[in-house]
Amino acid sequence: MHLFDILAVLLSLAAVFSWINHRFIRLPTTIGLMLIALLLSLGLLIAPLDSEWHTLLKQLLEDVDFEDTVLHGMLGFLLFAGALHVNLHDLARHKWVIATLASASVVGATLLIALGGWLLFGLLGLDVPFIYCLLFGALISPTDPIAVLGILKKANAPESLNTKITGESLFNDGVAVVLFLTLLGIATGEHEASLFGALGMLGYEVIGGALLGILSGGLVLLMLSRVDDYQVEILLTLALATGGYALAEQLHLSAPIAIVVAGLMIGNHGRRCFMSDKTRRHLDDFWELVDEILNAVLFVLIGLEVLVLELSGGPLLAGALAIPLVLAARALSVGLPIRMMRRRSSDFAPGTVTLLTWAGLRGGISIALALSLPDGETRDILLSVTYVVVVFSILVQGLTLGPLVRIIGRRADRELAEVTADADSSALNHH
Repeated sequence: MHLFDILAVLLSLAAVFSWINHRFIRLPTTIGLMLIALLLSLGLLIAPLDSEWHTLLKQLLEDVDFEDTVLHGMLGFLLFAGALHVNLHDLARHKWVIATLASASVVGATLLIALGGWLLFGLLGLDVPFIYCLLFGALISPTDPIAVLGILKKANAPESLNTKITGESLFNDGVAVVLFLTLLGIATGEHEASLFGALGMLGYEVIGGALLGILSGGLVLLMLSRVDDYQVEILLTLALATGGYALAEQLHLSAPIAIVVAGLMIGNHGRRCFMSDKTRRHLDDFWELVDEILNAVLFVLIGLEVLVLELSGGPLLAGALAIPLVLAARALSVGLPIRMMRRRSSDFAPGTVTLLTWAGLRGGISIALALSLPDGETRDILLSVTYVVVVFSILVQGLTLGPLVRIIGRRADRELAEVTADADSSALNHH
């Protein structure tokens, strides 16, 4: 299938599904699109006869390289669009929390999921070597910024919590991708199994990516300061998102980290210092549209991906049992650092760990990384397990995140009212 035909089918499906969701279902766009695509796929799989639609969509998915499309196509645009509207001052205020969640928590969750997964696969009679359990932990541990940012817009989470989750989701996938690729190199024999070597590579790619983001973002800021034409300025940001990502990959640096840093610079300094009101409006409209279109296409692809998966009873059961394992690992890897940081800071509202755990959505990045595993039975098992966890994450966690935010928010308000009442009562008694 030609590239134009692929784009035509995907954009048409995304447009029709968006209309159906907006007109009848009224779910958050990303969730609604994935649900409709998933129901269509399951309907085609259950249908007793092969239909033209089944054949067309299966051919489409075989021609679309999901891993390449997400990791080397969409991700740069979506991260840049997300970073543009993150307040750097708020991010700096929570820098230690975000840095911990985006690094230590990812590594901790990877190890916990690997150990739990190794036991789980063994109990179910699935032959998955421990190094592949580590790979599964690395690909499923990070929260997906694409899924998180889209759903957080609708959840009305407290600003402090919103900043922590957004900051974590923007940075932790860069760390996780580097960790995954390092482990993949060990699994395939490309790298030696050395802890210091792995840490060195992780540091080189993450720090190098951040420095490249600063340099490329700074260069574009300089160019923005010398021009006042919204079309040229938007084109410069588009070049930064694509060219910066491609250059980072060529230099073997973390492209996601580079683009997030560059996006933060343009969003906080470029928009405020070097753009007119007219340019800001056009820039925001342009990147919001890019974000919405790519999100729509991505979540349609996730829903359709079930058509080409080798699904069977064992891996599906493993996927269902992996859901509580992943949630427990997330709760521990987030809860322990926050408990330690609470001793020094009061910047943690009641229910923070619960919300951070439930808001840790997985999405297209996890599926893309699973698809990059070497062909074989182990890959098929891990891909099926990953898909089940991702679908649960987006549908169940995504749909219940808003209500959970409201419930915990009301509870926090009640606790605050009780504390205030006790304080007033004590003051009256003293008088």
